[in-house]
Amino acid sequence: MRLEEVARIAEIEFSDIVDSTELMGSKLRIMLSREGFIDVWLSRKLTHRFGYHWEDKSTGFSYRYDNFPDTNWKYVSTYPYHFHDGSQDKVVDSSEFEKDIQGGFRSFMKWIRSKIKTLGVTH
Repeated sequence: MRLEEVARIAEIEFSDIVDSTELMGSKLRIMLSREGFIDVWLSRKLTHRFGYHWEDKSTGFSYRYDNFPDTNWKYVSTYPYHFHDGSQDKVVDSSEFEKDIQGGFRSFMKWIRSKIKTLGVTH
């Protein structure tokens, strides 16, 4: 999968929360309709490695779902897949997200959509 394909999914399937997408070198930036953005990284060398990062500017929290094998998170049951829940240091298992690049992106975006709706801010 390529970043352009991820951008297309974001723009079409999540148009209710996505304002725009922009390729920025080795990452894709997705601007949200509320304060914040999502950065997407896909490894160029290891075809199944990814990282999805949401910065929610209104709350100051950041969330990330990735499968880069950081040994700090070996204790997580879904390692190397893990979820940073609100900060870089709070890591939990990622069982609610799919493990492939496309499915993982969609499930992360659905999680963001539900979180935005919970916060009461919509497009």
